[in-house]
Amino acid sequence: MPHELPKAYDPSAIEEKWAKFWEEEKLFSLPTPELSKDVFTLLLPPPNVTGRLHMGHMLNQTEMDIIIRWHRMRGDKTLWLPGTDHAGIATQMMVERQLASEGKKRTELGREKFIERVWEWKHHYGGAILGQMKRLGASVDWSREYFTMDDNLSRAVREAFVRLHEKGKVYRGKYIVNWCPRCVTAISDLEVVHEETQGKLYTVKYPIVGEQNAYITVATTRPETMLGDVAIAVNPKDQRYQHLIGKIVLLTLSTPEREIPIVADDWANPEFGTGAVKVTPAHDPNDFEIGKRHQLPEVNVMDEHARMNAASGKYAGLDRFAARKQVLEDLEKSGLLVSEKDHTLAIGKCDRCKTEVEPRLSEQWFVKVEGEIARRAIEAVKRGHIQITPENYKTIYLNWMENIHDWCISRQLWWGHRIPAWHCQNDACRKATVARETPQKCVHCGGVKLEQDTDVLDTWFSSGLLPFTVFGWPDKTKDSEVFYPTTLLITGFDILFFWVARMIMLGCWFMGDEDKLDLGIPAHDTKLAQSVPFKNVYIHALVRDADRQKMSKTKGNVLDPIEITERFGTDAVRFTLASMAGPGTDIAFNEERTNGYRAFANKIWNAARFIFMNVDRAQQSGAWSLAQFDWKAAPQTKTLEDHWILSRFNATAGDVNKALEDYRFDDAANRIYQFFWGEFCDWYIEIVKLRLNIGESVEEKQKTAEALSFLMHVFESSLRLLSPIMPFLSEEIWQSVFDGNPPAKSIALAGFQNPDFSKVDSDLEEKFTVFQSVVERMRWQRTRLKAQPREIIAADMYVSDHVLKIVPHPRMIGGDIVEDQSLRNFFKEVQPALERLTITTVRFSSTHLTHEDTIPVGVDVAFAFHYVVQVDPALERERLTKDLVKLGKEFASNQKQLGNEQFLAKAPAHVVAGLRKREAELKILLEKSQSALGQL
Repeated sequence: MPHELPKAYDPSAIEEKWAKFWEEEKLFSLPTPELSKDVFTLLLPPPNVTGRLHMGHMLNQTEMDIIIRWHRMRGDKTLWLPGTDHAGIATQMMVERQLASEGKKRTELGREKFIERVWEWKHHYGGAILGQMKRLGASVDWSREYFTMDDNLSRAVREAFVRLHEKGKVYRGKYIVNWCPRCVTAISDLEVVHEETQGKLYTVKYPIVGEQNAYITVATTRPETMLGDVAIAVNPKDQRYQHLIGKIVLLTLSTPEREIPIVADDWANPEFGTGAVKVTPAHDPNDFEIGKRHQLPEVNVMDEHARMNAASGKYAGLDRFAARKQVLEDLEKSGLLVSEKDHTLAIGKCDRCKTEVEPRLSEQWFVKVEGEIARRAIEAVKRGHIQITPENYKTIYLNWMENIHDWCISRQLWWGHRIPAWHCQNDACRKATVARETPQKCVHCGGVKLEQDTDVLDTWFSSGLLPFTVFGWPDKTKDSEVFYPTTLLITGFDILFFWVARMIMLGCWFMGDEDKLDLGIPAHDTKLAQSVPFKNVYIHALVRDADRQKMSKTKGNVLDPIEITERFGTDAVRFTLASMAGPGTDIAFNEERTNGYRAFANKIWNAARFIFMNVDRAQQSGAWSLAQFDWKAAPQTKTLEDHWILSRFNATAGDVNKALEDYRFDDAANRIYQFFWGEFCDWYIEIVKLRLNIGESVEEKQKTAEALSFLMHVFESSLRLLSPIMPFLSEEIWQSVFDGNPPAKSIALAGFQNPDFSKVDSDLEEKFTVFQSVVERMRWQRTRLKAQPREIIAADMYVSDHVLKIVPHPRMIGGDIVEDQSLRNFFKEVQPALERLTITTVRFSSTHLTHEDTIPVGVDVAFAFHYVVQVDPALERERLTKDLVKLGKEFASNQKQLGNEQFLAKAPAHVVAGLRKREAELKILLEKSQSALGQL
C-alpha cells in the first residue's frame, strides 16, 4: 500500500528526493504579500562564492532552517533570502592560483581580461555552497537568490558611496593601514589575526650629535624600520631624559646619514624597554599620531610587497626580513647594537593568506563612522530597537562601537565594486570627482582628462548594505515596504563587527533619512526603529571537535558536514547540532551522539511501520481505515493512557514553542527526543498494544478503531512537532500517513502544533511517573531473580490511597467528567497495562506488605513477587555486597548534590524533587540489602 515504508530506514533513499521536490515545487517561494504584521524575514549570511560548507555553516543554517520552518508552519508569511558574496580577496586569490598553475600572472592579462577570467571562474566553480544547501534541504526562497556583484546591487553600492561622499561621510586621506604584502592590499583590523610568537627585542644606541661618546638607547622589535625613523620620543616626566629633549641624534644607517630630533611625548612609556622609543610615522600607527603632534616628516621605506625601497638606501630591494638581518649585522659592526633578547610578540597576520601584516602609510578611502553614523547604531541597540541574544554580546557590541575608528573601505584589488571616483590628471588639480556615472570633466577644474580610481570597495561595505539593497534600494519598492526591517539575523560571533555592526550602521543611516534623523527629537525615535536592518540578532557559538578543540586543518580535526551527513543522514546531523546549541555554549561535535540520533530517527521509522501495519490489519477487518482519519479534528481520549499522552504532548508542544522563541534549540530538540522516544514510543505504544488486538465483535472493533484513530492523531501531530528539526524523515512518513493524498503539498506547509494547556493534567502525569517507576523496578526485580522472559510472575502490591493533588482536578474520560482519583484507584485502572509491561499478575493489598522480599517504590507503592529462587549463599553474598557498594556510591552522590546550596538554588524544582524522592528510595534499599546480607 502507498503508506508502507521499507523495512530499513535509509536516509540516502529519501533526502535527495525531498530536497529536489521542495526546490522544483518552489514550496518556499514567497510572492510579495500585502503589508501585514505576520511577516517573518531572515537574511542568510551570504557565504563566499569560493566557499564550501563547513560545520560552522552547518550549525548556522540548521538553526536558521529550524526557525524559518517553525514560523512558516505557524502561518507567518515567511521569507528566507539566499545569496552569495563576491569575496574580493578570497576570489582573486583563487583565480590567481589558477593562473599560476598555467604559468601566468594577472598583471600579464591586464585588469579587463583578469575580471573576465574571474567571472568565468565564478560561473564554473562559484556557488558550490548553495548547491550543497539545496542538497541539504535549506528552505530558502531560491527565486530571490542574489550575488553581490549583480547589476542591481552594484548600482546600489555605487549610490551608497556617492551619497556618503555628498554628505561628507566618505573622504580620502593618508593613514597607517594594515597592509598584506601577499594580497597587496589594505585590510581592516578585523581581517588581522594575532598570534603569539617568540621574537626578539633589540636594544640599539643612537649617537647624540655634538657630544663625544654620548648616546640615547631605544628598544625595538623591528630594526629594519629604523631606516624610516624621524625622531626619538621620551616621556616629558622621565627624569632620565629631560636634559636630552630637543637634542639631535644621528641615524647612521641612512645613506647619507640623517639627523633626527629627540622630542617629548606622553606616549613614551618609561616602564617599557629603555623608556625611549624610535618614531617611524610611515610604519606604525602610534608613531603616526606622534608624527602628527610634532609635525614630523613621513618616510616610507618599503614598497607594496614589503621590500625595501629607494628611501632605504643601500638596503633597497631586500625583503623586509632579509633587511632586518643586514641591519643587525651593520649595527653590530658599528658597535651600536647593545643587546638582543627573547621577547613574546603578538604578530598580526592576514586572515586570508596568513602573511605577516605590515603597518604601512597609504592613501585610502574612509567612511567617517565616528560621530552620527556610529551614534545611531549605538542608540538602536541601547533603546531596544535591536535585541541581541545572548545578552553579553550586546555589551561587547556597544563597547566596540563606542571606541570605533573611521572605516577604511578601499582595497587594492581588481575584483570587486570599483570605487566611483575619477582623478583629474591635470597637475595643477589632481582632485577626485565622485559620481554615479562616468563624468566627462573634472568638477573642480573642468579638465577632461580623468582616470578612474584603481581601488575597489571592501567586500564588507557592499554586504553591509544587503538588508535593504536586496529589496530594491535605492528605489522605493513594495518588497522594501513589506520586508524591511528584517525580523531576525542568525550568525556567528566572528562576524559581529565585520558584518553585523556595519549593517546596523549603514541601515540606520540610509533607511533613517541619512542626515535628517535627529535622535534628540522624541518623534524621530520611531524613525530610528524603522531604519534598523533587523529587529533581533541571535549569535551562535563555535562547533568544536569532540575534545572541545577548535577545528583547524593544521590539527587535522576538521569535520566535513557533507561526509558526516552521507554517513548518518542530514536529519541526524541537524538534530545533533540542535540538541547541543545552547546560547553562548560551544558545541563539542561527537559522532557517537550523531549515531545516537540516527538511532532516534530509526526508532520513529519503526514506530511508523508498526502503526501502518496495524492500520492495514484494521482496514482488512473492516474496523478502521485511514479514510476515516480527520487530522484537524480534536482527538478523543478514551483511557487514562490516552489522556496521559495527550497531556504530555501538549506540555511538550508548549515547551518546544517556548524554547524556539528563546533560541534554545537544545531544549527544543531534547524535549522532542524525550517525548517521541521516551514517552510515545517506549510507553504509550507499548500500552496501547492491548487495544490493537482486533476482536470479532462490533464492540471490540470499535475499541480498536478508537485506539488507532487517537494513536494516529498523536503520531501525526508529533511528526509536525519534529518537522523543523528533522524535515526529511518527517516529510517521508507524513506523506505516507495520508496514503499518498496529503492535505498539503508538504508537512512544511502544514500547521505547527500550538499547545492546548487545558489538556495538560499534572496530577495524572505525576501518577504516571509513579507507574513508570513501578514498571522499571518490577522489571529490575525480574532480572535480579533471573526469571524467564515470558514467565508470568504473581505479585502482591500495596498502593497508597491518598490523592496526590490537594485540589481535585476534573478531567475528561470517555466523555464523562471524572474527579481526581486516588493513586490506588489509578493503579487498578491501569492494571492491565501494568501486568502486560511487567509480565505479572497483580493482586492489590489494602494494607502494607509484610513479605520479607517487599520492594518499595518511593513512599507510595511497594510490591513483592511470589517467586522461589534457589540461592547459593556465597554468590548471593557477593551480589549483595556489590549492590551495597553501588547503592552506597549513588547515595553519596545524591547527598552531595542535595548538600550543595548553589546547585539547589539553580536547579529546576522537579530535579530537586526527584533527588529527594530518590534519597528516600535509596535509604530503604540500603537497609534491605544490609538486612539481607546480615541474614546470610
